[in-house]
Amino acid sequence: MLELRPNCELCDADLPPGATNARICTYECTFCADCVENVLHDVCPNCGGGFAPRPIRPRLGLLDDPASTTRKHAAKSPEQMRELSERLRDVPPAAR
Repeated sequence: MLELRPNCELCDADLPPGATNARICTYECTFCADCVENVLHDVCPNCGGGFAPRPIRPRLGLLDDPASTTRKHAAKSPEQMRELSERLRDVPPAAR
C-alpha cells in the first residue's frame, strides 16, 4: 500500500492524500508536478526513474489506512539533482 507522503521532497509543498498534483516514482519518492516538470524534468533525483501521477486514496480508505504524516526531503544536493536531470532527461525512463 502506498504511504501517501505529505509533501514534495524538493520544495516541501503540501501534498495531502487528495492532491491531484502529486507525482511518485516506483520507490514512492514524492514530488509536486511543478518540480517534476520544471526542475527535475521527469528524472527522480533518488533513483533516476520517471514519475506518474500518485493515486488518490478515497476518504473511506483513509479511515483504515491513513496517509503518512512523516515529511521527507530529497537526500541529494540541488547540484547533484541538476546533474542527474541533465544527464537523463532526454533518455526515456524505460531506457535509463
